[in-house]
Amino acid sequence: MKSWLICVALSVLPVSMVRAQDPNAAALDAMNAYMDFAEYGGSLIWPAQIPLEDWSKIFLIDARDATQFEKEHIPGAINIEWRQILARRDEIPQDRMVVVYCNSGSLSAQAVFALRVLGWENVKVLQDGMQGWKSLSPDSPTSH
Repeated sequence: MKSWLICVALSVLPVSMVRAQDPNAAALDAMNAYMDFAEYGGSLIWPAQIPLEDWSKIFLIDARDATQFEKEHIPGAINIEWRQILARRDEIPQDRMVVVYCNSGSLSAQAVFALRVLGWENVKVLQDGMQGWKSLSPDSPTSH
């Protein structure tokens, strides 16, 4: 009988009251707002879409761990591991193109999503990540 009364009581509560009780309401609202207006593929860029002379103008973030970064990375990139992207967001400009990459694009996509939800509209995922960049040319230079 008690559970029936609880169900009836909850069914008549205004949705706004239920949302106010949800500790994730603000995060859900921000993600929904982003996803409602996100252009399909708008946060992706293929390595071949970036002219060779423009690579030096982009703020590049290698979202892999420090060991992988030290082994090789795209010249000019800084290392911010994908899990640290929000904690270090003040280092990321909002006034020029920012490209985030990892090995394949999956971890960097999570970092870019988080930044975009927070309002960074200039941030893109490097599709195919480090592997895609290396495929631009068999002799693509990497920093060691």
